[in-house]
Amino acid sequence: QVQLVESGGGLVQPGESLRLSCAASGSIFSIYDMGWYRRAPGKQRELVADITSGGRTNYADSVKGRFTISRDNAKNTVYLQMNSLKPEDTAVYYCKANIQAVAWRGDYWGQGTQVTVSS
Repeated sequence: QVQLVESGGGLVQPGESLRLSCAASGSIFSIYDMGWYRRAPGKQRELVADITSGGRTNYADSVKGRFTISRDNAKNTVYLQMNSLKPEDTAVYYCKANIQAVAWRGDYWGQGTQVTVSS
């Protein structure tokens, strides 16, 4: 069964950096688009950044210039480098991947990892 596992969240002060990782495992034939979403307290889930299998990227305006999404196809892993973190970046961050599995192609979600930016 396909699973996505996020790691790298934590508590940091404003201006500091974090690097999130999300590794996909299981019966995977191909991974297409991968992305990061977040849900802040009192808000709906929003797209942070995504990346295609060919490396094309897209970012939310609020993180453009500060965050960088990348992927390592050999490791079935997507990363989110977060620099110059702000308190408003505080949220649960979720990994999403569109995956061709044994008998099904669809979206898979990780369980989420908490990022807290506070002084």
